[in-house]
Amino acid sequence: MKRFPQFILIFSTALGSWLGMQAAHELGHVLGAYLTGGQVARVVLYPLTISRTDLGVNPHPLFVVWAGPVFGVLLPLAIWGAAAWLRIPGVFVLRCFAGFCLVANGCYIAAGSFDRVGDCQQMLRHGSALWQLWLFGALAAPSGLWMWNRQGPHFGLGRAGEPISPAVAYASLVASVFLLVLVFCA
Repeated sequence: MKRFPQFILIFSTALGSWLGMQAAHELGHVLGAYLTGGQVARVVLYPLTISRTDLGVNPHPLFVVWAGPVFGVLLPLAIWGAAAWLRIPGVFVLRCFAGFCLVANGCYIAAGSFDRVGDCQQMLRHGSALWQLWLFGALAAPSGLWMWNRQGPHFGLGRAGEPISPAVAYASLVASVFLLVLVFCA
C-alpha cells in the first residue's frame, strides 16, 4: 500500500504529459489560426491517436503549422516556470511535463521531416527548409532530456528516492482525469 501513491504519481504524470502535450500543441494551431484570420473546422484529441487540427480557412498556413510545436513547448515551460517561481508543491511534475513536451515536439518535427508526415509535410510544402525542422528538433529534444535529468528521486525512484506526497500524487491524478474528460468532450 505504501507504493500506491508512487504508482499513481508515475502513471498520472505519464498520462497527463501525453494528453497535455497534445492539447498544448493543438491549442497552438488553434491560436495561430485565430491570430491569422483562419477558421478551425475540427480539433481531434484522442488518447490513443495522434492529435490534429483541421482548418476550414487558413490564410497563413506556415504560421499556423509552426504555432503548434512552438506553443506546444512554450506553454508548458511557462506553466512550469510560474509554478517554480511560486514554489508550488509538486512542481517537479510540471517540470517532467514540460520536458516531455520538448522531447515529443522536438522528435516529432525532426524525425517527421524525413517522411514528411503531419505538420512536417505542411511546413515543407509552405516554405520551411529541412534545416529549420532539424534545428527545432536539435534544440527542443535535448532540452527536454535536460529537464528530466535528476527528476527520478522526486518520483521515488533510485537509491535517493524521496517519499511520495499523497497530495501531489492525487493532484496529478485529478489533473490527468480532467485532461482525459476534456479530450473525450472535445
